[in-house]
Amino acid sequence: MAQKSSNAMWGGRFAAGPDALMEAINASIGFDQRLSAQDVTGSRAHAAMLAAQGIISSKDAETIREGLLTILSEIESGTFEFSTALEDIHMNIEARLKTLIGEPAGRLHTARSRNDQVATDFRLWVRDQMDAAIEGLQALIRAALAQAEAGADWVMPGFTHLQTAQPVTWGHHMMAYVEMFARDLSRFQDARARMNECPLGAAALAGTSFPIDRHMTAEALGFDRPMANSLDAVSDRDFALDYLGAASICAMHLSRLAEELVIWSSAQFRFVTLSDRFSTGSSIMPQKKNPDAAELIRAKIGRIMGANVALMTVMKGLPLAYSKDMQEDKEQVFDAADNLMIAMAAMAGMLGDMSANKDALERAAASGFSTATDLADWLVRELGLPFREAHHVTGALVKMAEDRGCDLPDLSLADMQTVQSNITAAVFDVLGVHNSVASRQSYGGTAPDQVRLQIARWKERLA
Repeated sequence: MAQKSSNAMWGGRFAAGPDALMEAINASIGFDQRLSAQDVTGSRAHAAMLAAQGIISSKDAETIREGLLTILSEIESGTFEFSTALEDIHMNIEARLKTLIGEPAGRLHTARSRNDQVATDFRLWVRDQMDAAIEGLQALIRAALAQAEAGADWVMPGFTHLQTAQPVTWGHHMMAYVEMFARDLSRFQDARARMNECPLGAAALAGTSFPIDRHMTAEALGFDRPMANSLDAVSDRDFALDYLGAASICAMHLSRLAEELVIWSSAQFRFVTLSDRFSTGSSIMPQKKNPDAAELIRAKIGRIMGANVALMTVMKGLPLAYSKDMQEDKEQVFDAADNLMIAMAAMAGMLGDMSANKDALERAAASGFSTATDLADWLVRELGLPFREAHHVTGALVKMAEDRGCDLPDLSLADMQTVQSNITAAVFDVLGVHNSVASRQSYGGTAPDQVRLQIARWKERLA
């Protein structure tokens, strides 16, 4: 059998070419080609810095710059031919650059390694995803805010254990998600600020003997500063873990809202109607309108949190500095980012199109003895009963209403006085659901006035 030709990248170090299986396990071009724009951007900044420092000539730097722009155009137009033999996006671009411009291409890799190159490319890509998530969350918050404003005084049941607890307002419920998504927004903003340091110039692990200007490349790439330790710069992927952590929590919040939409759109609840844009029919049951978009959003947490666990597992046992294990850092991040963005966009679309059934909400709010706590509070406030005694009295009245198949407001004053003789007709002022929500005037409470206060606060923040 004829000996395979020398490895395309490593020249004389390896006499034989790579085994097909080794090539398959080693190559990353199938997925890291998504870093092409970032790789070109980083290389352009590096070449400009090398020229500014007199390490390469200005003529070579310009030739490199033009060649890189040509390559980016080829990639964007779909004419670039990727090769698994060249392993990754960096070597694919470098090989094509050599074909285009000849000898100057070989000078581009001066004072850098693929280790700091990929760390920079990946950091740039994740930073872009942070920005996309921030923008997506702002749109989502606005959609939830619009729902809250439309129904600031619509009464609905509030639940604990998915059992009717106390009346709340639709606006209050929507504003709960505004607050959740706002914390998600802050996590992405914090993570973006924390990650905005540049690895380029760390080289393989120890820095370089060339007189480079890392502050110049950091500034050119929009970073706040260069990373302060070359080992750390090429060794860690906590910026990607930061992204996945924030994405996982956000996906969890999306899943919770999606679950509520699935429940609320059911025939048993009929709290909301989802638009046809975000629903599907059944292949066999013509009456069905399935909340498929909400169900798929509910499922996305599995992929996104799975990506977080996967990358944490890859990184947890690695000694400093770079190990090939770290090639397994990208696919799950790419997948998580894709799925987070589509989930956020779909949820914003559903909230924008969704209509709440005000009458069904109010009917449900008035059921299940939802004003029992209001009665107990009234007994404490007006009659001076200790809360535990008031709780007991209210429980006895709930049992009476339950036995008679009615709600608390349907009991007569005489009925109530058989349990607690000091109850007066004034108690009926607190037993209606509208009276109940109107009374919850504490800061952050469900009273329509308080809800509108929070809506105004958020509209000002988003302006």
